[in-house]
Amino acid sequence: MTQLATPVYRIGLYTGIAIVVANMVGTGVFTSLGFQVIGIQSGFALLMLWAVGGLIALCGALSYGELAAALPRSGGEYHYLSYIYHPIVGFLSGWVSATVGFAAPTALAAIALGKYAVSVWPGLNAQVLSILVVAALTLIHATNSRAGSRFQVVITLVKVILLVAFIGAGLVWATPQSLTFTPQRVDWQQIISPAFAVSLVYVSYAYSGWNAAVYLAGEVEQPQRNLPRILVSGTAVVLLLYVGLNFVFLYATPLSKLAGQVEIGYLAAIQIFGFAVGRLMGAVIAVLLISTVSSMVFAGPRIVQVMGEDLPALRSLAVVSRQGIPVRAMLLQAFLTLFFIVTSTFEDVLLYAGFVLSLFTFLTVLGLFVLRWRQPHLPRPYRTWAYPVPPLLFLALSGWTLVFILRDKPLESFLGLLTVLLGAGIYKLGSRQVSKE
Repeated sequence: MTQLATPVYRIGLYTGIAIVVANMVGTGVFTSLGFQVIGIQSGFALLMLWAVGGLIALCGALSYGELAAALPRSGGEYHYLSYIYHPIVGFLSGWVSATVGFAAPTALAAIALGKYAVSVWPGLNAQVLSILVVAALTLIHATNSRAGSRFQVVITLVKVILLVAFIGAGLVWATPQSLTFTPQRVDWQQIISPAFAVSLVYVSYAYSGWNAAVYLAGEVEQPQRNLPRILVSGTAVVLLLYVGLNFVFLYATPLSKLAGQVEIGYLAAIQIFGFAVGRLMGAVIAVLLISTVSSMVFAGPRIVQVMGEDLPALRSLAVVSRQGIPVRAMLLQAFLTLFFIVTSTFEDVLLYAGFVLSLFTFLTVLGLFVLRWRQPHLPRPYRTWAYPVPPLLFLALSGWTLVFILRDKPLESFLGLLTVLLGAGIYKLGSRQVSKE
């Protein structure tokens, strides 16, 4: 393998948008509504939940667009936090993202893919299928960046077409439920209720991935121009899809059938098309999740690569192939993903990692203000639209969610902070080794 200064293949606008959309549209939108309707019985409040989650993601994308244009290097939060605050802050962000932030959600999507496929073809082994999908997609992306990018665009386009078709079919053929979607006085009370805050945590997880393109910014063609467009366009597309999907889920399916259930898409499809055709929803969602797994396999290793470029102790993970692909970092993420699939312990990991992942995103958007204050003359090809409203709104809503998680999930938050402390210890050991050399 050979270390290259610049990658051979550059990621274009549409590939970047496809990566963002594919990262966002995963298991969350098909599984979380059943838990939301337990505490919220208002159709308007439930749709507002997804609208507010999308607003948070869109404000984050607008804020990240300025950072991505001013600091166009792969690595995402790792790069931004290292530059704005201190290298150890960036390392801790990269540590959490590299070990849990990508590998665990990739495993979650792969396992969900296997389960949905088995609902259609009972003879399949769900775990074996999950492993084969991760291995095959890793092979595709590790072999050829151009082929991997084209595959990502095609499979994501299929995903969007299928979702739009499902929304359209639901509006035309579904039997409307008695639920009302126009705001009533009691609905506003539900929006400021603890149940709304709880559900917003899970909705935020469903929207996670809106920042996916910044992890491979160094490989994007004309990053100062394209990165903001990629982030905002991809997030806006998903916001519309999510609100439309959840409207159809609620419009077509009684709340009593949704409450506490996981396979929301499957249940809604049965209500719209009948049992025989509804079973095929499992196959459709399985196809959609291939795109999600693919995008995470593509983007995640770039964090490890950039960390390896900066830290001598991880230098071997920065090595790229002749085509500029971080194969070693990709294989490391694949190993962690397969470990989570085989052990099935990643769900607990996601609970406690959610707090620290949100914390570092909060610090990154806050860094937009810090960078403008410290370096007002830094070239900014793109400036956040309507600044400072989007970053302030993001910080307010995300901060509210963080406080709630810390108060309501103290054990998971504490374990997440322990993960950060472990990363700090590794950083200190690596620094000492470098100083001795």
